[in-house]
Amino acid sequence: MTASDPRLCAWVVTALLVVLMMINFADKSVLGLAADPIRKDLGLSASAFGLASSAFFLLFSICGAAVGLLADRIRPKWLLLAMALLWSVSQAPLALGGGLAVLIASRVLLGAAEGPAFPVAQQTTLSWFPNHRRNLPGALIVLGITLGVLVAAPVLTWVIHHHGWRSAVAVVAVAGVVWALLWIPFGGEGRYGTDSPALAQGAETATGPAARRTPYRRILATRTWIGATIAYFGTYWVIAFALVWLPSYLQDGLGYSSTTSAQLLMLVWGMSGIVVLGQAGLTGWLLRRGTASRWARGGAGGILMLIGAAACLALPWAPAGAVTVVLFVTGVALSGAMGSVAATTVVELAPADRRGGSLGIMNAVVTTAGLIAPTLIGHLVDAHGAGGYRYAIMITGALLLLGGSAAVTLIDPDRDARLLPA
Repeated sequence: MTASDPRLCAWVVTALLVVLMMINFADKSVLGLAADPIRKDLGLSASAFGLASSAFFLLFSICGAAVGLLADRIRPKWLLLAMALLWSVSQAPLALGGGLAVLIASRVLLGAAEGPAFPVAQQTTLSWFPNHRRNLPGALIVLGITLGVLVAAPVLTWVIHHHGWRSAVAVVAVAGVVWALLWIPFGGEGRYGTDSPALAQGAETATGPAARRTPYRRILATRTWIGATIAYFGTYWVIAFALVWLPSYLQDGLGYSSTTSAQLLMLVWGMSGIVVLGQAGLTGWLLRRGTASRWARGGAGGILMLIGAAACLALPWAPAGAVTVVLFVTGVALSGAMGSVAATTVVELAPADRRGGSLGIMNAVVTTAGLIAPTLIGHLVDAHGAGGYRYAIMITGALLLLGGSAAVTLIDPDRDARLLPA
């Protein structure tokens, strides 16, 4: 692979970043997959386990914003390499032993290292593609989340059952090191990034050559950035819920066996991946036909979220059986597309030299959902038993309703990009 073969470079980098997100979410999913063994081994209540899960997000958001800003000044290639190595190192003490204190410390450091991964990965892969070609690579980065869980669920479950949950932690740590060794020779940024010669000549920016050095505060004050952030917050709430509590919800809240629960988890994440790719294909088709991003991105993503919200709000009142499964899968799967929509929308809106910071700050706000959701749901379960999951699903439906409404009514990058230089 050489610089004279930019299309091959673009897809090799994208493939590596998809794998990075797979490892990223395999790291996150370990606690959810091993919830019962960890709680039994360490003697944790639901609230304590929820607190340990939320500890992952203690520095996640802050570091996401800080490194996002650095990504506008330091090559994202080296930032991603440092993150991958750090999150592997952070899991070593937990793999070797320790109790609740080591669990929390390991998850805090892991969260600090992984917090910037998604926005920097999106910034890097999208730097290889022009605006009208960004939907598929952006969606593939989001698909890495789904693939990470789909691969991690059977593999890590087998490791947990046969070798213990600490061995599962060791497996994902080693995977991060292997990825870093591949990233060194093959990783890098494309010509549509902030350091592109074409950009320096004003050939390809989101808002035109006059929009250099736009203050971050102006970008963050746009209706598009606000709408994308609110919508993505709802999506991330679902992700945090799914990673930490979904296996327990299926077994304790809906009464499914562990085997059926595993099958439903695979179905949910598989459908989520199909939705992400389908949304990317629809959005790309609409953009190529001249449809404004307001509808091609905000409208498509927002409508999917609104359907998911309706499914979640109906779920607590549905009779057990096929209806419950349909509503459950619909509610969780349809909410996932907004991660790709939010990232490509902000990259379209922000000037090239402000994309890393704009994505990083959005990710910092959004991922506070990961800090709140596991702890809140743990308290609801401790207070109401299995009935606590009903309240959790209703809260989730309300957040998806808010996010879908924000996406449909606020996102309009064409309008806001024109206003930024004024």
